[in-house]
Amino acid sequence: MTGRERVGISEFRIASAPNELVTYGLGSCLGITLYDPELKIGGMAHTLLPSPRPGMDTSRMSKFVDASIGLLVDALVAEGAVVARLQAKIFGGANMFEALQAWAGESIGQRNISCARSKLAELCIPLVAEDVGGNFGRTLVFDLASGRVTVKSVREGQKEKNY
Repeated sequence: MTGRERVGISEFRIASAPNELVTYGLGSCLGITLYDPELKIGGMAHTLLPSPRPGMDTSRMSKFVDASIGLLVDALVAEGAVVARLQAKIFGGANMFEALQAWAGESIGQRNISCARSKLAELCIPLVAEDVGGNFGRTLVFDLASGRVTVKSVREGQKEKNY
């Protein structure tokens, strides 16, 4: 029987086949998945911000893109995954408040995307798929049996796409 585990905002989880990981309502937040296809084990993070800045609350490091990627890697390796086999996918990073971008410069969503790409490159983990940007929310379902991530969004009606 397949179990489905929810990954909340600022959380990360790991699981293995035949389970699924799901997160809801990604806007400017970034959903990150890492997967070892040989062991059929993976993890998902629902991150808020690129990285901590001085004075920020760091009691929950999983809210940061760069830290979450490191936490996912460490947790997966502890379960037997091999870094050289890991594959990454990123989702979200939307610009939910376009009017603010002109005033504030690069959006939080875009900074989250850039941070993830940079951290994954630093760790030599290939980014094999992404569905990022735009101005709409996304829900993710990560199937650990196949490694497939299904993205559900409300864009021109209900859309569903597999990565």
